[in-house]
Amino acid sequence: MPDREIGVRAGTAADRDFVIDTARRFAAFGPPPWRSALEVVEGEVRCLDDFFDGRLRGPVLLIAEDAGTAVGFAFLEPAIDYFSGEPHGHIGMIAVTAAAEGRGAGAALMLAADAWARACSYSKLTLNVFEGNRRARRVYERFGYQVETVRYVKTIE
Repeated sequence: MPDREIGVRAGTAADRDFVIDTARRFAAFGPPPWRSALEVVEGEVRCLDDFFDGRLRGPVLLIAEDAGTAVGFAFLEPAIDYFSGEPHGHIGMIAVTAAAEGRGAGAALMLAADAWARACSYSKLTLNVFEGNRRARRVYERFGYQVETVRYVKTIE
């Protein structure tokens, strides 16, 4: 249970360093053996750099704060459903600092993502998670997410 209320606000250019530093945590959460930690982090940072440098149109950045200190972020993107062709929302990234784990920051961001999806009139909200990240998968399932597809990868030598 959180010690106090976690607030969520729109992200700004001033949040860049915090968001990129926090995104570096993704490497620790279950990438498969054929994905290096460096590759995972570089991909996420590349996307965030594109966002902060204005090369992406449409994504939204949310920042979770505890007593005025940033403790997490969510990167939300408009997407198109492959099967139906309908627009929907996608949580491209969501992360909290190590110190904020289990204190309500992730929940506040998940609820804010729901509110964003509703405000955009999306009927679905999706996200991706590494298969090995069991803790995150349990959290997402508690928030009502269900597995839809399973992606298989084969490394070609």
